[in-house]
Amino acid sequence: MASTSARPSAPADFHFRRLSKPEEFRQVEEVQRRVWSGEGAPVAPALQRAVQDNGGIILGAFADIHLAGFTFGFLGWDGERLYHYSHLTAVRPEYQNHGLGRRLKLAQREEVIAQGLEEVRWTFDPLQSRNALLNVRRLGATPHRYLVHYYGQMADAINAGHESDRLLVRWRLTDPDVVRRLQSGPPSAADDAARYSRSSRIVESELGDAGLRVPVGVSEPTGSSATLEIPYDIGSVREHQPDSVRTWRHAVRDAFRAAFDLGWAVDDFAVVSIEHERRSVYFLSPGPGTTADPPSRSDAPPPA
Repeated sequence: MASTSARPSAPADFHFRRLSKPEEFRQVEEVQRRVWSGEGAPVAPALQRAVQDNGGIILGAFADIHLAGFTFGFLGWDGERLYHYSHLTAVRPEYQNHGLGRRLKLAQREEVIAQGLEEVRWTFDPLQSRNALLNVRRLGATPHRYLVHYYGQMADAINAGHESDRLLVRWRLTDPDVVRRLQSGPPSAADDAARYSRSSRIVESELGDAGLRVPVGVSEPTGSSATLEIPYDIGSVREHQPDSVRTWRHAVRDAFRAAFDLGWAVDDFAVVSIEHERRSVYFLSPGPGTTADPPSRSDAPPPA
């Protein structure tokens, strides 16, 4: 007999629309609890309603009347321009791996453009390979700043006990490079492998005792392209090699801050296969006016 808790098959299609009813806002609260189980408080329905009716966008993906996922965001202002700040995007576990996260962001893009805005910003954990794959590679969002321990200690099951470093990304909705990425897709696996082979390594790693990679050094970027490696699966690291989570966090933190200080920018993310091993890397290139080959620093400290 089949288990009643088995993962459902993907529906024929999802329907995307703004939420409007109290019971729909309560479903958002429920999805938050399913995704971020633990003591973290979900965004209350009353606040959702206030945001929705005052310039924000709370967008749902529905399978029939069942909320499969949502995005929650509001207007932001940096002193110069208005933008949409996307605070939460979540998909119920049983509907994950159906490409729904990407479709939610594309639906969000249409809504924000209809508001007359040109940019969406949000943060994500730079150690999360799946999030980087969606945000940077598939959507074309650009990491803009590295934020150290941004939220402080968090109580939910995903983040509890870990430093809450985040990358702030900017998604320029009508930028030609973004439109091209959305229409044509990312480079091929062969192109990724070729770029990886000619790029300098900002984070050096080696296999640890549990067969998972551990960072062993951080360098400044050199040449015309560089890679910044993160764990292929941070969840596996937490489970099988927990002592190296902090090592990864501090190595990636040091690497991003050094690269950004030198004017380098992230322009892509890829999972490459090197000697039958999958490796997750951000690709970086020198920003405008940046010297492509800065002097290397031989006294760079090892990661903490």
